[in-house]
Amino acid sequence: MSITLTDQDKATLRTAAYGAVSLMAAAGAAGSPTKIATTGSITLASATGPIGHVLADKTKDIKLDAKSAAALADQTLPALTAAMSLLKHQAPEEADNFRAAVILAIDAAARTHQGPSSPALAEMTRKITAALDAA
Repeated sequence: MSITLTDQDKATLRTAAYGAVSLMAAAGAAGSPTKIATTGSITLASATGPIGHVLADKTKDIKLDAKSAAALADQTLPALTAAMSLLKHQAPEEADNFRAAVILAIDAAARTHQGPSSPALAEMTRKITAALDAA
C-alpha cells in the first residue's frame, strides 16, 4: 500500500520518534544520556519500509528544543499520539511499523543504561507506550 505524507506529517513522525529517544536519554541521565540517545537514534535510522525512509531522512525539521525533561515530554508525547492517529488513518500497517520502530528504539536505549533500570526510565517507557496507544 502506498502512503502519502506531507512534509509536516514527516516532521511530526520524526519529532515524535526522536523525541521518544530523547526522553529516554533524559530519564536515564544517571547512566550515559549520550549513549542512550545514540543507540536509540541508530535504531530509528535503521528502520525499514516507508516509515524507515521517513525516520532515516535526517533533516532540520526535528524540533526538539525543550529546556527540561518535562517540556520535552509536553512536546513529544502529544506528537507520538498525533503520529499514530495520522498513520492509523492513512495506512494502519504503517502505524504498526512506526509503533514497533519506536518501541524497539526505546528498548535499545533502555538497555544501554548501566545497572538496574531506574524508576524514571521505567516510567518514561510507560508514558511513551501509553502515548503510542492513545490514538
